[in-house]
Amino acid sequence: MQRSSIVQGGASRNYEGAESPGGDSHSTRGAASRPRQALSRNVIPREDATAAAGAAAERSHCAHRRGDLLQVPRTLFTHVGIYLGEQRVAHFLPDVLPLLTSDTRRVRSVVTNTRLVLGSVARNGTVRIDAYDDFVYGAPTVLVNATDFAEMHEENGGKNGGGGGGGDRAALKKERSRPLPAEEVASLAENFRGDCVYSLLWNNCEHFATHCRYGSAWSDQTEQFCAFIKACIRDKRSVLCGVSLGVLLCLYCGASLPLALTTFLFNILLWMAG
Repeated sequence: MQRSSIVQGGASRNYEGAESPGGDSHSTRGAASRPRQALSRNVIPREDATAAAGAAAERSHCAHRRGDLLQVPRTLFTHVGIYLGEQRVAHFLPDVLPLLTSDTRRVRSVVTNTRLVLGSVARNGTVRIDAYDDFVYGAPTVLVNATDFAEMHEENGGKNGGGGGGGDRAALKKERSRPLPAEEVASLAENFRGDCVYSLLWNNCEHFATHCRYGSAWSDQTEQFCAFIKACIRDKRSVLCGVSLGVLLCLYCGASLPLALTTFLFNILLWMAG
């Protein structure tokens, strides 16, 4: 099976929304109609209640427009997708099941945590179009277009400007954070088909969403993680920790030339990288 990454392009299976059944009609005759008419002041007919519930659900999502980038906080990360309208969201996530079966019904079922973990290990992901509630999965907040340059600029009050590297970074964020037209964003998300190579750092859900919304794939979460690793390596205390760990290993496992050489080379690399 030939797979491609989100950065290189790819696109989505066609998902068709299910049609909602129509309401039933009821008729009454004679005297039996009078009690029903009396009760109708307090009891909403079933078809009217269904329509009211659907309208309320639509109003709850009316703040989201087609092409919006949605961010949902999870325990250790933030999941990202593109809102398509009609309570549908396109998002990219790891899934091992497409590698194991061709049963479309099973593949399109809700992805469990086991499928997510195994999909990350197998480096296989798929672009899905799921219901808005399934995408949110009970999260208390949903961020909308939080990575757009216009919102970033208003929030920071234009403080990103300035000379040196700060101005260059601000210019880079400004250039890459200008959203494409909303319909183009939604069309890009809908037109991804097939499975793609999934990478937790280099090709994840945020790369897919930013590729659709801005035309270039990038991930703030990956950049923040790499910045954290860089700060740890550049900290001189990391060399001290490496030496201490090497000494403890030698005391626990016994002094040996391979272990001592490995510890020495590791700490030399840490020193040079810092």
